[in-house]
Amino acid sequence: MIFRTKCAVRCARARKRDLAMFFYVNPILIAAAVLPALFLLRCVYRADRLEKEPPRLLASLVFSGILATFAALIAEQLGEAVLGMLLPAYSTAYNALLYFVVVALSEEGFKYLLLKKRTWRSPDFNCQFDGVVYAVFVSLGFALWENISYVAMYGLGTAAVRAVTAVPGHACFGVFMGAFYGLARRYANFGDWGKDRQCRRLAVAVPVVLHGAYDFIATLEFDGYAWIFVVFVAALFLAAYRMIKRLSRDDRFIDGDGYYRYNGPEL
Repeated sequence: MIFRTKCAVRCARARKRDLAMFFYVNPILIAAAVLPALFLLRCVYRADRLEKEPPRLLASLVFSGILATFAALIAEQLGEAVLGMLLPAYSTAYNALLYFVVVALSEEGFKYLLLKKRTWRSPDFNCQFDGVVYAVFVSLGFALWENISYVAMYGLGTAAVRAVTAVPGHACFGVFMGAFYGLARRYANFGDWGKDRQCRRLAVAVPVVLHGAYDFIATLEFDGYAWIFVVFVAALFLAAYRMIKRLSRDDRFIDGDGYYRYNGPEL
């Protein structure tokens, strides 16, 4: 047992060293992994037209997204182990529960928890569109670190595919999360606790359903499944793009003077 533990520690250290060397000698891979997320972050930041958010807050949200990847990884490993004891691996029921519950709920759930912890009571959260900005920055922090891991393992081909699928996919999930999150903040400020709670539930439920559907459809294996995935991704991107444009255009301060005031119950 001691020998195995020492071997495991040495192997883990070797993998970390190899990963560091891999990126040290492959700056192109660093750019391929990071640039798609940075591009989308810039697009959402520019769409925030009423009042730009502090850079320190946005940087902390990206870091929160990175932290969410580690929490989600642990939850996914535990969930997959339990699921494997209950259902035959890779059956339809197994895949559905894996992608909708284990993966999507873990990832979107931890994104939301860290998003809410960092921003719900922030004095900078004074516009409805801020919810979208915050959620997308957390989501793209998650996507950025996840993308680095995948590109390190599989190379530029994976970077090219993920640049137009998984990275913008996480951004889209963040848009829907942020739309309901910002609306929940507005209702909370006005004292409508029922609608506030409903919107906060939807801020998790809608991204979980979309994320689960994305992963589940991507694993289908029958003639023509690729077209289903392409249509789904195109519809998702278009819906998120239109939502950003509309919410940015109709953005408003949450209260009359542009300052955040919250005197409601503990949430």
